[in-house]
Amino acid sequence: MDIPREVATIVEQLHSAGFEAYIVGGCVRDLVVGRVPKDWDITTNAHPEDIQKLFPDSFYENNFGTVGVKTESTDPTLAIVEVTTYRIESKYSDNRHPDAVQFATTLEEDLKRRDFTMNALAMTLDGKIIDLFGGEKDLQDKIVRAVGDANERFEEDALRMLRAVRFATTLGFDIEGATFGAIHAHHALLANISHERIRDELVKIINADNAQRGIELLREARLLDHILPELLEGYEIGQNKHHIYSVWEHNLRALQYSCDQKYTFIVRMASLLHDVGKPRTKRGEGPDSTFYGHEVVGAKMTHKILERLKFSRHEIDTITKLVRWHLFYYNVGEVTESSVRRLIAHIGKENVEDLIKVREADRIGSGVPKAHPYKLRHLEFMIEKVSRDPISPKMLKLRGEDIIDLIDAEPGPRIGMIISTLMNEVLDDPEKNNREYLEARVRQLDVMSDVELKKLAEEGKSKMQSEEEKEIKKIKKEHAV
Repeated sequence: MDIPREVATIVEQLHSAGFEAYIVGGCVRDLVVGRVPKDWDITTNAHPEDIQKLFPDSFYENNFGTVGVKTESTDPTLAIVEVTTYRIESKYSDNRHPDAVQFATTLEEDLKRRDFTMNALAMTLDGKIIDLFGGEKDLQDKIVRAVGDANERFEEDALRMLRAVRFATTLGFDIEGATFGAIHAHHALLANISHERIRDELVKIINADNAQRGIELLREARLLDHILPELLEGYEIGQNKHHIYSVWEHNLRALQYSCDQKYTFIVRMASLLHDVGKPRTKRGEGPDSTFYGHEVVGAKMTHKILERLKFSRHEIDTITKLVRWHLFYYNVGEVTESSVRRLIAHIGKENVEDLIKVREADRIGSGVPKAHPYKLRHLEFMIEKVSRDPISPKMLKLRGEDIIDLIDAEPGPRIGMIISTLMNEVLDDPEKNNREYLEARVRQLDVMSDVELKKLAEEGKSKMQSEEEKEIKKIKKEHAV
C-alpha cells in the first residue's frame, strides 16, 4: 500500500504521543481496489484538543470530533488530512444527524457505526488491514453491504441509501439483498434529507460511466420518487412510430450515450431530461400518437426540477435551454442562414456544441444507428459559417469615414474603390493592415484617375470573393459536407 508521507507523518506523531491511530474509511477502500484515494482520513483515540496540541496548524470547526490537519502539501488531496476521534453516536431523530456524539475508546466501537462494510476498513502504516465486518470479501465480491443492521444504518442517516446506489454505480457493484430491501422499505426517509446533499449524490451518479444503471437502481429502490418524480412519469409510456423504446427507456439510453462519449454533466443531465415533458403532452396511442410542444413543457419542468435540487443558476439556465431547443428543425437546403442565426441567438453560441451533443444522444436513444448524420454535420458547418466574421472591408484598420477625413473627400464611388484596393493588398500581405501603411497608401490612390482606380478596385473585389469561397470550402471540409 502506497501511503503518502504526509499521512504517515501524522500517524507516527500520534503514535509517538502515546495514541492509537489508523488510516480509515474510503481511502482504505480505494487502496484495496487499486484506486487512487481522493482524500485521506485518520481515526484515533486522541481527543480533538490532543490532536490540535500535536498539530498547531489545524482547525476544528464541527461537533463530530474531526480536526483538519494542514500538511503544506502541493497535492490538493493531501493538503488537509482529517483526523477524527473514535466515536459512537446516539439516536438520529431527524434521520440526518446524531442527536449527540460521544467519544469512544476502541477502534471497534468506531468502525461499527460506519455505513458500509467496505468503508469500515482500517489500516496500519505497515499495510495491515483491520476488517471486523467482512469488508474485504465484499469488495472482492463487488457487494455493497450495510454494517450490522441495514435498517438501523438507514434510519440513522437516510442519505446512506442514496450513497449505496452511488457506490454500486461508480464501482460497478451490486447491492446486497438485505441492504437493498432496507433501502426499499425506508425510501420515504429520503424526504428528510436536504436537497443540496441529494443533489451532490445525484451528480456523482450521473457522472459515473454507467449512469443508466444508477438511475434504474434509484427507480427500483423507489428513491427516485423523492429525487426526480417527473422522470418516472415516462415509465412504460409508449411512443410513436419514430421510436422503438418507451419514454423512460429512451431517456436513459440518451443519458448512457452521453456517458459513453464522456460528455459533461450539463450534457448528461440535459440528455436525461430532454423528453421529460412527453408524458404530459401525449395525445393518442400507438404509432400515430403525438407529443406536440413537449420540448416547451419539458423545459419548464426541467427548470423547476433543477431549482428544487438547488443547482447553480448557470446549470439551471443552460440545461433548460438545451431541453427547450433540442428539437430544433434542420433540413439541408430548407433552413436559411437567418434561421440558423436565430437558433444561435436562442441557445447562445457557447451552448451550440452541447445542443448538438444532446441531439446525438436523442438519436441514439431512439434506436437509430448513427449519432452524427449528414444533417447535423451540415448544421455545424452553417453555424460556423454564420458565426465567423466574413472576409470584408470590416477587417481593415482604416474605415470609410477615416478615409474621407484623411483626403477631405465626399462620400462616393471613389471611396469604395479605394477600400476595395486596400482589401486586395491586405489579403495578399496581412502585415500591411496597419494604420500607418493604409493612410500612406490612401494618399497615393487619391491622385490616381478613376480608370486606374477602378481597375485596382475590381481586382480587390475579385480577391475578396475568391478568399471568401476558399474559407467556406475549408469549413465544409472540416465538417465533411
